[in-house]
Amino acid sequence: MKEEHKATARGFNLPISKKFSVEIASFIRGRNLKVAKKRLEGVLVKKVAVPMKRYNRDQGHKRGPIAAGRYPINATKAIIQLLNSAEMNALNKGLDVEALFVSSIIANKGSGAMRYGRQRGREAKRTHLEIVLEEREIKKNLKKAEKKKKEEKPAEKKPEGDKKQ
Repeated sequence: MKEEHKATARGFNLPISKKFSVEIASFIRGRNLKVAKKRLEGVLVKKVAVPMKRYNRDQGHKRGPIAAGRYPINATKAIIQLLNSAEMNALNKGLDVEALFVSSIIANKGSGAMRYGRQRGREAKRTHLEIVLEEREIKKNLKKAEKKKKEEKPAEKKPEGDKKQ
């Protein structure tokens, strides 16, 4: 996919949990932008639980098919801010906001600044986040255009002198 059909937003050393960020990332990856925002808003009001698939040790079960789940409020707020920033970047590029989806969201461990005071020897939670939004219809149209180009290869023409009249 060409860069002009993508919009990105990055957050460095955000004061949120890496584990919750990874779970939220898998919760919204591949979703339409509006659907992803709606799901995260549901997490903020504690109506939709984020399924804990990787970091689920000693987690309580939630109603429905998700098994273990949680409501990570701080991480959700930070990710919503980054989604809004990526959406504004897409608007500045002139992309169609209705066709955007979360093509990539990556959470990595940030720098481990030490806490001050009595909690000597504890690292602060820091996370790097990167969100990439793409236009979904553009992707489909490019694939269709590639197929048409393959189909439109000119057939070999016989020289005109070989025709019988």
